[in-house]
Amino acid sequence: MNDYTYITLRQRQQLKKRAAEWFHSKWGISQEAYLECMESYLNNETEYGWYLCLDGNRIIGGLGVIENDFHDRKDLTPNICAVYTEEVYRCKGIAGHLLTMVVEDLKSKGVTPVYLVTDHTGFYERYGWEFLCMVQGDDEPDMARMYIHK
Repeated sequence: MNDYTYITLRQRQQLKKRAAEWFHSKWGISQEAYLECMESYLNNETEYGWYLCLDGNRIIGGLGVIENDFHDRKDLTPNICAVYTEEVYRCKGIAGHLLTMVVEDLKSKGVTPVYLVTDHTGFYERYGWEFLCMVQGDDEPDMARMYIHK
């Protein structure tokens, strides 16, 4: 097993700017939007956090929790968002570990169930997620798959 470090952003607040830049480079959402969500988490205004996997000091995987991941089902909240693992690190269990970490952390704070939107089939089911319904993404022509973790 590789020696990766899994953290919440609260554990290493100094990574905030780097994390926002990293997520922006993967998803194209503005750094400011990521920073705003991260600040709310770091200032204890929300328990919707940010979770990272590090190889040394390099961010190689991560995900966040937000109210709504740009879809029409505002009642399905919170949403896991921005799940990403660097390509050379895929198939090593990193995303699965991060998903388990976030679900357990939120459950410990009384936040359950949680949701996520994806185009993937077969991946999230391995980690206890169940397909719930199709949702319409904001400004998206096609419907997307909504999953739930209870």
